[in-house]
Amino acid sequence: MARKIGKLSSAAVKNANKPGLYGDGVGLYLNVGPTGGKSWLFRFMLNGAAREMGLGPLHTIGLAEARERAAAARKLRLDGIDPLDARRAEKVRKAAEAAAEAAALVTFRKAAESYIEANKAAWRNEKHAWQWGATLAAHVYPVIGDVAVSAVNTGHVTRILTPIWNTKAETAARVRGRIETVLDFAKVHGWRAGENPARWKGHLDNVLPARAKVSKVEHHAALPWTEIGAFMAELEKLEGVAGLALRFAILTAARTGEVIGATWAEIDLKAAVWTVPGARMKAGAEHRVPLSDAALAVLRQAAKLRQTETADAPVFAGGKGGKASTGLSNMAMLAVLRRMGRDDLTVHGFRSSFRDWAAEATRHEHAVVEKALAHTIDSKVEAAYRRGDLFEKRQRLMNDWAAFCGRTGSDTNTVLPIRAMG
Repeated sequence: MARKIGKLSSAAVKNANKPGLYGDGVGLYLNVGPTGGKSWLFRFMLNGAAREMGLGPLHTIGLAEARERAAAARKLRLDGIDPLDARRAEKVRKAAEAAAEAAALVTFRKAAESYIEANKAAWRNEKHAWQWGATLAAHVYPVIGDVAVSAVNTGHVTRILTPIWNTKAETAARVRGRIETVLDFAKVHGWRAGENPARWKGHLDNVLPARAKVSKVEHHAALPWTEIGAFMAELEKLEGVAGLALRFAILTAARTGEVIGATWAEIDLKAAVWTVPGARMKAGAEHRVPLSDAALAVLRQAAKLRQTETADAPVFAGGKGGKASTGLSNMAMLAVLRRMGRDDLTVHGFRSSFRDWAAEATRHEHAVVEKALAHTIDSKVEAAYRRGDLFEKRQRLMNDWAAFCGRTGSDTNTVLPIRAMG
């Protein structure tokens, strides 16, 4: 005899208050819980075992819709499909579609900004985060900034790299590495899938020539060391904080970021020492800089412009007249060179001038010069034997450099009579 379908009426469903199951027929049941809550169940047999499938609460799914859902589940069973498995598969499909739609809204620019925000706390200083953003803005965003990160492909990457690969090899390599990192970051977050189109080994190395074959090492434009005295004489004529900062950078052979980030708490005028914390050094280690009389004179001039006595105040404050509480921008000293009509020079290049002078015009040890430049020692063995910071030797070196920077005329080509060889 055929099993009866549609046993329940709307009134029966409404009046069913005793906890238990109320059958509608062919596997559909109204379930009344211990607290009076009502929901629908579809019960069926699978491989000899009884199974249950929830069809939703009564307050959302009415009797008619419950019957439709139960009928759909019976059809699946008739085709040999487990309705529970089918529902799970449907949920996975919808979740995947939703994820794909969400990923399509994440552009490469958004992914890159998220990566920078997530990692900047671990980077040495804010300048590194700024450099990341500046590199991407200059070379990457114009091409794929508004492209969904999930859609970035090899064609996009080569389109970005090809114009600069043969002429700016170092920059191009940095751009490629940063694209690769952002795409890896996006993959981890589920915004894209598949291989990384910016990967070099086994991928881009098949379409782009190796850096060593297309470009020599890029050097920062540097002033010949024999011209440093005349240059410093012209620089001293300029007014303003940025000019003082550039003089200080040259006299200490320090990097731009180290100078513009310097605070008065790092300066010990009495001991003539500038201690740069490791957090602001490229190598991540504290660096003591011996200050020559010329460097101290620059600091005293900068001190006259101080508008606050707080220890964390920048030595070279930004703003007109050095009145701002923030440090100079990365471009301030470069702007001084432009005002002097020296577009052929870079601030970093003066470190090369210092190194060339030390090598060609003095007898100071190479290790002392490298330590003055805060360069890391590649050899682990050499580094193990050189644990000190050679401060006294560097002090003599920086005094000689300051003296040389104050010399003008034909005698700048002669080798300095080093006062101490040790």
